[in-house]
Amino acid sequence: MTNIKILGVMIGTISIYTWIANAIPQIESVVPEELSFSSDVSEAELVAAGGELYNGGAGCTTCHGLETRAPNLLTGYNGEGTIGTRCGTRVPGQDCKAYLHESMMNPMAYVVEGGFDPMVFQARVFSGAQIWALVAFLQDQGGVVTVTGADVAAAAEADAAAPAGGPAVASTDPLEIMRGNLCLACHMLNGEGAELAPPFDGMGSRIEADRIRRGIIDPGAEIAEGFDHLAGSMPLTIPDLLTARQLELLVDFLAGQGG
Repeated sequence: MTNIKILGVMIGTISIYTWIANAIPQIESVVPEELSFSSDVSEAELVAAGGELYNGGAGCTTCHGLETRAPNLLTGYNGEGTIGTRCGTRVPGQDCKAYLHESMMNPMAYVVEGGFDPMVFQARVFSGAQIWALVAFLQDQGGVVTVTGADVAAAAEADAAAPAGGPAVASTDPLEIMRGNLCLACHMLNGEGAELAPPFDGMGSRIEADRIRRGIIDPGAEIAEGFDHLAGSMPLTIPDLLTARQLELLVDFLAGQGG
C-alpha cells in the first residue's frame, strides 16, 4: 500500500510539472532557420526564396512598404527607380551586391536621408543563406542578380563557425527592450514613439495580458480595431529577438499601463 501511495504522489508531481511546462508560453521562430541551398543553387531559386522572406516572415514591408518610415524598395524612389536599379550608385566604388549585403549586416552603415533610423539587425535573425536570398531578390527588382552559390556556401561556413545569436538587447528593463527592438517606431508610450500602431499608453485597460502576449508572439492572429490597414506589417521575427523572460517582462509592463 505504501508503494502505491508513493507511486501516486510521483505521478501527481510529474503531472503538475508537465502542466506548468506546457502552460509557459513558447517562443517559436516563424522564419526558417536554414535554407537548403546547394552550391549550384540557381538564380531563380534564390530570388524566389528571397521574395518569400521579404513579403513574409522577414518583416521587411513593415518599414519598406508603408511609405512612411523607409523607402519602398519595390517601386520608384525619388525618381531613382526600384532598388535593383539604384543600389549600385548609392556608395561610390561599391557595387549593388556589396551595398545590399552590408545594409543588412550593418543597418547603420547607410541610412537614406529621411529614412527611419535604425533598421533591425537582420544578421541576428537570419542565416547567411537567407540574407543572400534577400539580396538576390532585391537585385532582381530592376537589376542584375550577381549572388551565386559560392556566396551562399561561404555564408553557411561562417554561420557554422559563429556563436549562436542572442536577443537584440540583453537588458531586462522593459523600455530598453522596446527601444532595442524598435517597438516605439510604431507604438506610442508616454510621448515617445510614433502614432502608427495602437498606443502602449493605457494598453492594460483595453486588453488582458494573454492577449498582449499573443500579439507579440503572433501579431497577425488578432488585429486591433481600427488598424486593419496595418495587418501583416508587424515583424514576425520579434519572438526571435526576445528571451522568454524578456517577453514576460514586456507583457507585465504593458498590462500595467492602465491609462
